[in-house]
Amino acid sequence: MTSFTTRVELHAATTKDYEELHAAMVRGGFSRTIATAEGRWKLPTAEYRLTANLTAVEVRDKAYAIASTIRPKPWVFVTEGDTAAWITEAA
Repeated sequence: MTSFTTRVELHAATTKDYEELHAAMVRGGFSRTIATAEGRWKLPTAEYRLTANLTAVEVRDKAYAIASTIRPKPWVFVTEGDTAAWITEAA
């Protein structure tokens, strides 16, 4: 299984649009947190984590399909791998 971090940007979006996006992404298997040996951490707004037997392109397409139900032509950026560094708060 491979881990992916996915960033979604909705254009001309409202707070309600992002709330709908968060719920839809979670239903689609994405998480809004990242787990480490030290605990679970929140990801920045509209950033998601998915661990799956998929390629980065497949994850991109999955996220795009979900986000497109909220606002047209979302931007989606996917990175693959487990190496990351961040400062957020515990989930």
